[in-house]
Amino acid sequence: MSDYNLDKRRYVIGGVAIAIVVVYIIRLFTLQLLSDDYKKNADSNAFLKKIEYPSRGAISDRNGKLLVYNQPAYDIMVIMNEESGRIDTTEFCQALGITKEFFIKRMNDIKDYSKNPGYSRYTQQIFMSQLSYEEFSRFREKMFRFPGFYVQKRSIRQYQYGYAAHILGDVAEVSPADIEDDSYYQPGDYIGKLGVEKYYEKELRGEKGVQVLLRDARGRIQGQYQHGIYDRRPVAGKDLTLSIDANLQALGERLLEGKMGSIVAIEPSTGEVLCMVSAPSYDPRIMVGRSRSKNHRLLSRDAWKPLLNRSIMGMYPPGSTFKTSQALTYLTEGIVTPSTAFPCHRGFYCRGLHVGCHSHSSPISLVEAISTSCNAYFCWGLYYMIGSRAKYHTVEDAMNMWRDYMVSMGFGYKLGIDLPGEKRGMIPNAEYYDRNYHGSWNGLTIVSISIGQGEVTLTPLQIANLGATIANRGYFYTPHVVRKVEGEPLDDAFRHPHHTKASRRAYDYVVAGMRSSAMRGTCKMLSRLPFEACGKTGTAQNHGRDHSVFMGFAPMNKPKIAIAVYVENGGWGADFGVPIGSLMMEQYINGHLSPSSEQQAAAMQARRIGYGPRFPGQEKEKKAKMAAKTRKLKQKASAEGQNAEAAKESAAKPAEAKTSE
Repeated sequence: MSDYNLDKRRYVIGGVAIAIVVVYIIRLFTLQLLSDDYKKNADSNAFLKKIEYPSRGAISDRNGKLLVYNQPAYDIMVIMNEESGRIDTTEFCQALGITKEFFIKRMNDIKDYSKNPGYSRYTQQIFMSQLSYEEFSRFREKMFRFPGFYVQKRSIRQYQYGYAAHILGDVAEVSPADIEDDSYYQPGDYIGKLGVEKYYEKELRGEKGVQVLLRDARGRIQGQYQHGIYDRRPVAGKDLTLSIDANLQALGERLLEGKMGSIVAIEPSTGEVLCMVSAPSYDPRIMVGRSRSKNHRLLSRDAWKPLLNRSIMGMYPPGSTFKTSQALTYLTEGIVTPSTAFPCHRGFYCRGLHVGCHSHSSPISLVEAISTSCNAYFCWGLYYMIGSRAKYHTVEDAMNMWRDYMVSMGFGYKLGIDLPGEKRGMIPNAEYYDRNYHGSWNGLTIVSISIGQGEVTLTPLQIANLGATIANRGYFYTPHVVRKVEGEPLDDAFRHPHHTKASRRAYDYVVAGMRSSAMRGTCKMLSRLPFEACGKTGTAQNHGRDHSVFMGFAPMNKPKIAIAVYVENGGWGADFGVPIGSLMMEQYINGHLSPSSEQQAAAMQARRIGYGPRFPGQEKEKKAKMAAKTRKLKQKASAEGQNAEAAKESAAKPAEAKTSE
């Protein structure tokens, strides 16, 4: 008689065995046919796929001056499966000039999947990057003693000059996020992090090559696999020609030394950016090699924020430079005519509201209002525009019409420059005021926006673009810093003009006002130039000292340059903005500065603005100066005391002699 329980157990055990076999078969099928993991591991034992990195594209200025180039560097690579503790760690560390602690930490980091997601013990991993030729030469002599370690040649960036850091940017090792976003990259690769290096990364980086080498059972290289028919040569990155004038850029950085702010210059006929200065800045040459991370960390902690590109990221009140946009709107909308005059008795007075202004003739018409920068004129213009029920059904309709004019001039949205990080600034609309004033507001509530204050903020790039638009009498091209990409046409976005809502006739009157300002108004310093320049000052109110602003272009009829200067806490527009703008115009149009202008440039370079205890370095310098001054006073007092004592002694001696006689 058979045991029923024993038969049942036999079926269970048999079923389990069959299940295990099925699982193994499925796994083998998956590994060999559906997955390439097994093939990769098998191939990695027989082949060494050596990556060949392409040369990154060079960068030149508009005149062919080389700004960024490459020089050779060397990476130390390791294959963990071959290394396996087979080297003399002490000798290895001595050859590379590193400590044993660094070696251990680096090897552990390579194996850490959280820090190195693409880790495989069969493939090359980067151990140490960017060795100089001298460091590589010392290591190469002993490399045969270190199995599993290889040298990979690549190129690193070199920046020719110590300026234009915010435009050029820099490159650094890829992050895990970079690798996840683009399969082109693997750990140890480099990618553009800022400036054109980032924006034009795909054009600059080129295409990697690969060399397939055959290895024997001990991992020794036997030569190329099948005479190199599977090798792929690297394709060099494309060279960039910038629209930047290197000499103009260098002058701008000189003039903003010791100050915070920005200078942006644009060629009106093309939208090409001629210079873009952001101060304070830093030397791009410190952002290369193995010291890049340390220097970047120091810059990011600096209270002056040197990494911030104020030209496209700084959002400032435009001050009186904004009055030109108001004149264009009022004229085109028929709110005023060129002969319309408004009273100004040291400011705008209406229903108990007062907006101050400086002394000038009154009443005043449009051209003179621009020339003298009259606040009252533009306040009255906005007041009548927002309050015109004959032209606009509601206050919201009037406000949104005003907004539409501003947007058409390039305000309130990103202009689309070919640099990362551009900000849009702020142009309010009716919805904004309805929300903030609970639907109860009028022209007097918001009158400050007519003079570039209140809620309105622009970037220096947008202010310069306003100058370019006026220079063109009604249109602008999207600003761009790259003039040409090797072998490619310029992006269509930079070749088509954007027309504003304002009329050509309105622009003619605004140009007349800006020319009058240069001849006898707030920009009178421009009258010394040997060409017809037009300008508009701005003094933007601030919690502390006002900002100094200038916007202009030259020559008047065939403009070659439009420029914006913004100096934080610089005071009146004529204090810093106009003299800096004047020198920049002269440099670009004449190609050099006259001897007297060079003296002015040196004096401006030496001028410093005190920004208070926010900046520890500056406060320390201030304390040192005070201590030195105190020492001098003490020394002077001591010297005076000694002189007085000596005088007493000399006076006493004759008296004693006389007594003895």
